Amino acid sequence: MKIKISIVLLLLSFGLKANMILIPMDYSQSNHLKSYGVAFWVLQNEVTIEWLLNYRGGSFMLPYSKDIESECVIRGVSYEVIPDAKATAIRVEISNPEVNMETVKLDKSPKIAVYSPKGKQPWDDAVTLVLTYAEIPYKVIYDDEIIRGELHLYDWLHLHHEDFTGQYGRFYNAFRNAAWYQAQMTEFEETAERLGFSKVSELKLGVALKIKEYTAGGGFLFTMCSGTDSYDIALSAEAVDICESMFDYDPADPQAQSKLDYSKTFAFTDYTISRNPLEYEFSDIDATPHHSRTPENLDFFTLFEYSAKWDPVPTMLTQNHETKVKGFMGQTTAFDKKFIKPEVLIMGETKSLNSAKYIHGKFGEGQWTFYGGHDPEDYQHFVGDPPTDLNLHPNSPGYRLILNNVLFPAARKKKQKT
Repeated sequence: MKIKISIVLLLLSFGLKANMILIPMDYSQSNHLKSYGVAFWVLQNEVTIEWLLNYRGGSFMLPYSKDIESECVIRGVSYEVIPDAKATAIRVEISNPEVNMETVKLDKSPKIAVYSPKGKQPWDDAVTLVLTYAEIPYKVIYDDEIIRGELHLYDWLHLHHEDFTGQYGRFYNAFRNAAWYQAQMTEFEETAERLGFSKVSELKLGVALKIKEYTAGGGFLFTMCSGTDSYDIALSAEAVDICESMFDYDPADPQAQSKLDYSKTFAFTDYTISRNPLEYEFSDIDATPHHSRTPENLDFFTLFEYSAKWDPVPTMLTQNHETKVKGFMGQTTAFDKKFIKPEVLIMGETKSLNSAKYIHGKFGEGQWTFYGGHDPEDYQHFVGDPPTDLNLHPNSPGYRLILNNVLFPAARKKKQKT
């Protein structure tokens, strides 16, 4: 049942003060992750939310209703019922040109898709974990749906732990005899043949190009771990065979490196791909070697602070109750900054290692975000490890960054300032 905003108008008509609900996102919040789920649920019920950028950790303010209050209670989300006068005072404080705050209106619930195999994989995915925990609905799609041209049905797309180069995640050396690896090869080869591709690498390139077209048309793309660099590498190798025979039954082009076209990528340039098929690495974009030499208790990345009034996009994406976030490893842990294109926004970095963890850019009418690492609350996640229990991490700043991206497409577009 839709939330009835008319109740607020009814109260006003009787000369009563209207109340608002404030969901604080600072350290007073008992469950940051489920707060995003409440916000998404409110948007589904066609209620506009004010996202108060840099106000108490990026709080949400919305019209009071008993339904919303009950939902906060049910989900264990901290909230405050405030009078309209207090809400007005908050808006005045935020509008002050001397303070680094801004109000962004959220007025639509984005349609969320996760690009992921339909069968069980021997690893979990942080995005599906947090979407499920926050009770944000999403649809799982894969190669068939994308090649059929169904991406236009969605506002936001996440790329599950994926290898778009067609090299099966570079797991050949360690897992080529594992049942799951062999089953994946069979499934991917059958899918490629069914969809009219001669190789798995060509299928994955076809998918990557469809995603590129989706983003250019106004879609929002988010990906983590190997779904970041392998995606760009696939785009740069559009007309080049970079797969050795154990992946596609014929040798790679010996001149592949010199034939890469960096102009086709979103984020990275001038990198060198790994030519050793036994190496668990795609290229030198990945900063894992730097982070692996850093003790876990010293591995952090710092979020940049942006001008909320002039740069609302990166400000939205970096909303958090902490600016220094603990690092976490992955097949692609972070990005060596020397290979990042100059126009790309670096939103989170480990300066001492010259690595970027969290980056963002525009492509055509759309936008993309790459986030290094596998699981923000599991420092070194191995194949076959159990999934993280987010009931133990309801205030995770690392997971908050994922959910900022989920809400991002709900923002009302504003005219660019000149």
